[in-house]
Amino acid sequence: MDYSYLKKLRQSHPAWRLMRADNAPLIVSFLHQAFILPNLRSVKQSELVLMLDDFLYHLRLSEGEKSFPKSPHQYLEDWAHNDKGWLRKFYPSNSDEAAFDLTPGTEKAIGWLNGLNQASFVGTESRLLMLFDLLKQMVTGSEESAEVRLAELKQRKAKIDLEIQALEAGQFELMDDTALRDRFLQFSQVARELLADFRQVEQNFRELDQSVREKIAGWDQGKGQLLEAVFGEQDAIGDSDQGKSFRAFWDFLMSTQSQNELTASLEKVFQLDSIQTLQPDKALKKIHYDWLEAGEQTQRVVSKLSQQLRRFLDNQAYLENKRLVQKIDNLLRQAVELKPHLPANAQITGEFASFMTIDLPKMAIDLPMERSLFNVPLVQDFNASVESDAGEEVNVDSLFDQVFVDEIRLKDQIERLLQTQSQVNLPEVLQNHPLSLGVAELIGYLSLASQQEPDARFAGVIDESQQDLIQWQNSEDQQRQAWLPRVIYTRR
Repeated sequence: MDYSYLKKLRQSHPAWRLMRADNAPLIVSFLHQAFILPNLRSVKQSELVLMLDDFLYHLRLSEGEKSFPKSPHQYLEDWAHNDKGWLRKFYPSNSDEAAFDLTPGTEKAIGWLNGLNQASFVGTESRLLMLFDLLKQMVTGSEESAEVRLAELKQRKAKIDLEIQALEAGQFELMDDTALRDRFLQFSQVARELLADFRQVEQNFRELDQSVREKIAGWDQGKGQLLEAVFGEQDAIGDSDQGKSFRAFWDFLMSTQSQNELTASLEKVFQLDSIQTLQPDKALKKIHYDWLEAGEQTQRVVSKLSQQLRRFLDNQAYLENKRLVQKIDNLLRQAVELKPHLPANAQITGEFASFMTIDLPKMAIDLPMERSLFNVPLVQDFNASVESDAGEEVNVDSLFDQVFVDEIRLKDQIERLLQTQSQVNLPEVLQNHPLSLGVAELIGYLSLASQQEPDARFAGVIDESQQDLIQWQNSEDQQRQAWLPRVIYTRR
């Protein structure tokens, strides 16, 4: 934190530039209302223009007609420009309309400004307990002695036994309203900070994707060296502390048991009278679904990186094949140019030796053991006569029997299961609706999970880090099984 570093940071970091902007109150208040409060990851350009137009209309009523002279579209383009960096403008897949999203620096600035508000209640007990819990986890997790760990577990067991005895005797204490509000405010703060962490992780992978594109554009060496450099950078991010923590968090979040436990706990906490007095944001009841959506968007960035590498390999293969074809054409062209210079009687006198040379002689070696064994020829009985049939009809229905997977029926089966629960995985779907068409129907379920339709009633997520065993019987009552990545369908 020396002077030169802070001076450079003041000029280059988007968060600091936002704090220095003349229209900082306008920018922060609008972006907080448009993105932070509703927990939106991206907004279409047409929708965001209408929202900013309405926002500017109400501001001009109080601040004056000439207070904000630019149009909403000009403001958004200005905020997304590289010299500002407060918004990220991009084109989603399968869409020709631009969309906007907050950058990590903007979200940090908004979070810091939001923390300047003097809170009516500042909880310290929950933070102190959290610090003690973190210290215990570090001490226990780094302890190498099994005896010390066993003694710690016995001590915890003794405390649990005392609590069980007190509960059996009807003696227990309830957490007071102050402690409940303290812990809920701490939960609310950390839950929203997690969404900001997702944006930062997504930004890191996006920067990696951009660096890969720049390397591919100017790469003039072999494919192996480029892939080694790219995968080295990707592994460095994945093996970093941030990457490992994100992967562990994502594995925990993808668990069906964890999702159900979070949903039940949030529903019960929001029904407490002491929590209702805080007038909590209802969006926190579905905060884990916001985490899931943010993590899925981060996974899409990683998928785009893989697609870029695959496209590079395809282009390189095409260029190599093109160079090979050019060399062959060059040889053919040279042969045509040499044809008029051949001697007129070359084929008779053998004068090709006057302009053709052979580097090394080639010896014709025929080894006896390389000869194939004698095979008795099959005697073919050719009958020239063709017998005519008796005019009987032949059943050709089997020629037209094709396997057809009705994706509409598969969608209806998934939607019926999601009416009673927030999410369902593929083994649960197959338990209620067993496979009748085998592998073709299984591929249909995977196709539904990979589709990204904006008007769909559910969204699919494919987790490559976990595997599920799928078993079914084919039409001949034979048992079949397959290992597939975990597929989860989530209700929208």
